[in-house]
Amino acid sequence: MPFDLIPFAGFAAKDWPWLLAAVAITRLWYAVPLITSVSLVCAATRHEELGPILIHALRFAIWVIVFMAIVLAVIQFLSWLQ
Repeated sequence: MPFDLIPFAGFAAKDWPWLLAAVAITRLWYAVPLITSVSLVCAATRHEELGPILIHALRFAIWVIVFMAIVLAVIQFLSWLQ
């Protein structure tokens, strides 16, 4: 197999952390529609009018984001301990 066909062959070993960080940041965009849809569905199962649905969805979305941030902080803290 020629060296030119290997994916990311042009990146040096020192560039890999930056490349992985860039990929991780772009993968966070998948959380936006997921959190939005889950929040709206959860709120719509409890309310019938649009106003209460949107208020409940916003509160639920904030709760999910805070929970995910806490889990991320715990994981980062545990990886720092190693």
